[in-house]
Amino acid sequence: MEHGAAIGMEHYLTVEFLTAIGQIVLIDILLGGDNAVVIALATRKLPPHQRKLGILWGTAGAIGLRVVLIFFALTLLKLPFLKIVGALLLLWIGVKLLAPQDDEGHGDVQAADKLWAAVKTVIVADFVMSLDNVIAIAGAAQNAGEQHSMLLVVFGLLLSVPIIVWGSQLVIQLMQRFPVVITLGAMLLGWIAGGLLVTDPAVERWVQSLPFAEFAEKIAGVFGALFVWLMARWTYRHAKAAVAARQS
Repeated sequence: MEHGAAIGMEHYLTVEFLTAIGQIVLIDILLGGDNAVVIALATRKLPPHQRKLGILWGTAGAIGLRVVLIFFALTLLKLPFLKIVGALLLLWIGVKLLAPQDDEGHGDVQAADKLWAAVKTVIVADFVMSLDNVIAIAGAAQNAGEQHSMLLVVFGLLLSVPIIVWGSQLVIQLMQRFPVVITLGAMLLGWIAGGLLVTDPAVERWVQSLPFAEFAEKIAGVFGALFVWLMARWTYRHAKAAVAARQS
């Protein structure tokens, strides 16, 4: 019996298996942070008791999407223009989250509506951002061998839950103390969007032919982050001018 258990442990305690676990932990910490930022941005204006619900449902949506995407991600990422559409969605969400909210005329809107609006924002952004996350986890799991891949994928998905929940609560606290974190979080979405744009199968070959191809993803990320910031600034000034016009 003990001999069988030892063989069973040896079956899992391989260099490939342990390496895959290490890679998945790192992937979850690095990529789960993006999801935490989105949840924090979308739920920061909710009342404290609803904020917890927003984080809970937003995280549940993120994990649910990853479970679904794990079966379709490889095929989806090969579809031309999908990443481009996703990048445009992220840019829009980044600008929307950073732009000022006009609360006039919305006094009759129920808090639950705002809660579900926040959850929907989280789920849309997570759908786009989870593609690369799922692919990274699946790739790391496959490197350990097919007999371990599904176990490692499930491990990666379960591990991402506490990272996202704890991370989003930490980011909200940072936002309350340092408002600049809100700007940086929205610009992060722009950065991710820029990377998605230049890695879409529809344009990837053209991008690879450019003399600065090896830096294309970083350059696109910088432009995406700047676009979100500039559009948010323009929206802020436009809203301020509209308020001044109403008051005069």
